[in-house]
Amino acid sequence: MPHRLCGPTRTEHGQMSEQQARFSVGQVVHHRKFGYRGVIVGVDPEYRGTEEWYRIMARSQPPRDKPWYHVLVHDASHRTYVAERHLEPDSSGEQIDHPDLGRFFDTFERGFYRCRSKRQ
Repeated sequence: MPHRLCGPTRTEHGQMSEQQARFSVGQVVHHRKFGYRGVIVGVDPEYRGTEEWYRIMARSQPPRDKPWYHVLVHDASHRTYVAERHLEPDSSGEQIDHPDLGRFFDTFERGFYRCRSKRQ
């Protein structure tokens, strides 16, 4: 099942529980290894990429059976796909600068972005 961006993530058995995902859509995070900040725009309950991408890009071999996150990278124009173990909450309280931010979110408050309503 494909991931959902800026909305609840669902599994075969219903909605993914809060216990399964440590971070939520709209939360600003920090990458532990590479030091960049970003905002989560989607959550997969487990790795949903290709075998080839995992082999080439996920060299530290993070677990595939744990949540993976779609993240808009601060001060960049790309999105990245990150294993949960590489992320931590961002404590700066600062907003993210990304050209696609407005496609997903409409407001920022206390370290979180709120998803745009579907009517906008």
